[in-house]
Amino acid sequence: MKSLLLSLLKDRKTFVVYCLIGLTGVTLDFCSFYVMVNWLGVQYLLANAISTSLGILNNFFLNGLFNFKIQDRWLGRLVSFYCIGLLGLAVSSLMLFVMVSKMGINTNYSKLATLIVVVLLQYNLNRLISFRKSRQ
Repeated sequence: MKSLLLSLLKDRKTFVVYCLIGLTGVTLDFCSFYVMVNWLGVQYLLANAISTSLGILNNFFLNGLFNFKIQDRWLGRLVSFYCIGLLGLAVSSLMLFVMVSKMGINTNYSKLATLIVVVLLQYNLNRLISFRKSRQ
């Protein structure tokens, strides 16, 4: 069982590292969202935009340096990564609006639920677009 798990992790190393880096971004995203909404009184959709942006920037730089190890075209890759992040923000905001405003679900639990969907969406798009190897 242990060797099977290690084999699966080795085959999915990029995804595993992406998820670990993503945890730092998710932590930054959620903690800053929580502070803005619960301590500073920032409206939840504005707080979501700010906290998501912080997570996107954190994840871009860490993934570029440590995971995909891409050193070229930083600005173009950042724009691509950020646009994919904005797509994630749109999905997250729509989900938050429905869960909080329409279904009455707790804001913090709703935010956690959006993260699962957004991580899977963004990993696949960033792997295929933002961090693809340049053609020489």
